Amino acid sequence: MIQVFVTGGTFDKEYNFVTGELFFRDTNLPEMFERGRCSLKIDVKTLMMIDSLEIKEEDRMIIEHNCRKSKSKQILITHGTDTMVDTAKYLANSEHLKEKTIVLTGALIPYAFGTSSDGFFNLGSALAFVQVLKPGVYISMNGRFFNWNNVRKNRTNGFFETIT
Repeated sequence: MIQVFVTGGTFDKEYNFVTGELFFRDTNLPEMFERGRCSLKIDVKTLMMIDSLEIKEEDRMIIEHNCRKSKSKQILITHGTDTMVDTAKYLANSEHLKEKTIVLTGALIPYAFGTSSDGFFNLGSALAFVQVLKPGVYISMNGRFFNWNNVRKNRTNGFFETIT
């Protein structure tokens, strides 16, 4: 079984048409798995629904604790893209997670925005990668996977890239 932890981020943001603000209601993942006709055994658990710019060390401790306690060796985490690398680093430095494959993914455009969102594609890619990568911590964005310690978000074009 693949354990999926939801932490929030743009992936799950909704749009208030009256105020123009983005907000959290609930995760879109069950609907996304159903629409994608996912036939994998998946356990989805929402840990938090916050923007990644608001994630603190205590939140990362919660994520690490849940990864550690999960019986699954394959863990996918949806996360906001702004601090995804920081959380990946935190998890990679945990001595308790060395036997697990952990893949973090996110979106730059909310799934609620429909076909313009990259979330559906990123989720599918991350699901594939978590099944085939060896134990370690990775980031999956834009159809690629990156080692946690060799990636950054290019804030000019919105793509994740290898650090050269």
